[in-house]
Amino acid sequence: MKPYSFKRAYIWELPVRIFHWANALSLVVLAVTGFIIANPPAILSGQDPTQIYWFGWVRFIHFMTAYIFTVSIMLRFYWAFMGNQFAHWRAYWPFTKKGIHNFKHVMKVDVFLGDDEENKLSNISVGHNVVAAAAYMMFFLLFMVMIFTGFGM
Repeated sequence: MKPYSFKRAYIWELPVRIFHWANALSLVVLAVTGFIIANPPAILSGQDPTQIYWFGWVRFIHFMTAYIFTVSIMLRFYWAFMGNQFAHWRAYWPFTKKGIHNFKHVMKVDVFLGDDEENKLSNISVGHNVVAAAAYMMFFLLFMVMIFTGFGM
C-alpha cells in the first residue's frame, strides 16, 4: 500500500470560530430564557413585587442575547464575502453539477453506508462536504426566520 502524504491546512479562520461559538452560546441562552418566558414558574413570595425583578432580568438577558445573535449572524454574512475560500458563500452553494454529484456520493457512502467504488483518498476535500454545506445554508435561512419572527413579536 502506498503511503499518503498529508499537509496541514488552515481552514477555519478566527472570525469563523468566534461566530460559531457566539452563535452556539446565544442559541443555548435564547432557548433557556425563551422557555422560561413562555412558561414562567409561579414563585410565591411575601416580598413586594417591586423588590423581586427576576422575570425582568430573564427578559433582559433574552433580548440582549438576541441582539448578540443578530450581530453575529450579520457579521458572519459579511465574512461570507470577505473570508477565505472555505468561509466564502460559494462554499455553501451546493447546486452545481459537481455539487450534485458530490451530494449523491456523500449520501450514498456516508449517510446510507454504501460501498465506495471510487478511491476515497482521491476525493478528499477540505472544509465542508456538500451535504454539510447544504445543512449550513438551511441553518442560515432558519436563523433569518428566527431573527425576524423574534423581533416581530
